[in-house]
Amino acid sequence: MTDPMKPSCCSVSRIPISGASATGDGDPVNESGRTASVSRHSKEGMIYLPGGEFLMGTDDREGFPSDGEGPVRTVTVGPFYIDPYTVTNSEFKKFVEDTGYVTEAEKFGWSYVFHLFVPATGVKIVGSPRQTPWWLAVEGAGWRAPEGPGSGIEDRLDHPVIHISWNDAEAYCRWAGKRLPTEAEWEFAARGGLVQKRYPWGDEIKPGGKHMCNIWQGKFPEKNNASDGFIGTAPVKTFEPNGYGLYQVSGNVWEWCADWFSPTFHVNGPRVNPAGPPKGTTRVMRGGSYLCHKSYCNRYRVAARSQNTPDSSTGNMGFRCAADA
Repeated sequence: MTDPMKPSCCSVSRIPISGASATGDGDPVNESGRTASVSRHSKEGMIYLPGGEFLMGTDDREGFPSDGEGPVRTVTVGPFYIDPYTVTNSEFKKFVEDTGYVTEAEKFGWSYVFHLFVPATGVKIVGSPRQTPWWLAVEGAGWRAPEGPGSGIEDRLDHPVIHISWNDAEAYCRWAGKRLPTEAEWEFAARGGLVQKRYPWGDEIKPGGKHMCNIWQGKFPEKNNASDGFIGTAPVKTFEPNGYGLYQVSGNVWEWCADWFSPTFHVNGPRVNPAGPPKGTTRVMRGGSYLCHKSYCNRYRVAARSQNTPDSSTGNMGFRCAADA
């Protein structure tokens, strides 16, 4: 958890439960130590965006000023490519098969699972953060076993890969010949050409009563009535894309960005291709997740921000890739 005064339903940081360590540093390698091959068609299927000026951030009354969502400022980004959807279980599986990569959740031996998804028997819970007790550290939970031993991804290959740390995401991007988007690129793309709208599709969360994203409905954290059709993750192309063709930049899973997090650096920081502060302790996450709810988190708004340590992983953390144009 990143802010003890305002805990987030959607984000919790790795704490030293097992005493293990994992760095995720270096190039992805397979079990023999050979550096993995890089895709020669890394931009295939990506969306090209020409960049330009846009109004970044928000002064929305629904926002969290302490997160550094504002002030609204004019930012310019150069041309870049971005994936239309977050990396799927199927895509991450190919990466692991090619490289033998071991994620940080696997190295630590546990990851955080939302309490409603934890089986009553057959798993070992090794801890839980005091201020966010709905997150349970489940031994053996990871991208292959999202709810712990006995669970799997065979019926979720088109869902976003989860339990992915920032370091894991970076390793995948290097293998794919891509990179993580900067926070400014992510917001430019997520807005889909709209100016200062609350969501990627406009200002109403359900225009005409239609669900536009996968978020929590009901009373958090006890009951999710799943009126949008999903309790956990949804396939990556479930809801309508935004004006630039990006799917589910609101809800479903948090998306890692390249930047170190700061609530204040951007106030007087660069306005052309900003890339965040030069150093920090946590990385930026964007987009919210299936656990976000207006009563508690409300970070599925397009300008909302969050943060987590680069080695943290949970059942609602994923990523999408970008690339230089």
